[in-house]
Amino acid sequence: MAKRAAGFLIFRRLRERIEYLMLQASYGQHHWSPPKGHVDPGEDDFKTALRETAEESGYLESDLRIFKNQTRTLEYKVKGHDKAVVYWLAELIDPAKEAKLSDEHQDLKWLERDPAIEIAGYEGFAVMVRYFDDKIKQSYDQL
Repeated sequence: MAKRAAGFLIFRRLRERIEYLMLQASYGQHHWSPPKGHVDPGEDDFKTALRETAEESGYLESDLRIFKNQTRTLEYKVKGHDKAVVYWLAELIDPAKEAKLSDEHQDLKWLERDPAIEIAGYEGFAVMVRYFDDKIKQSYDQL
């Protein structure tokens, strides 16, 4: 059975630019990803996403416009185990609000679509970000 995790792909608007929050892990290969984490026993995916985002970035549910109908699940292997991560799309309401990193991360960047895809470095993430980016740019009012 796949290990489950959940998080938010958080974006902000700076005039015509759309940027995504990417966090660099302070452990292992120092990979880059949006805020996410493992689902605790008795917790649903959405509550996990809220908890992990607050822990890892300092952003609370009240800081975000969450598009609950916009989700994508990424499935991949980590150290020989199957992992499934569900992401919801969320907009940072105040684009100037600073993130507060936990000790799980050593750096953060707000990046446009292609640099975010490049820094994450895997195809499933690229497909998800392209999908969400197209949704934001084409049909923001219908999200």
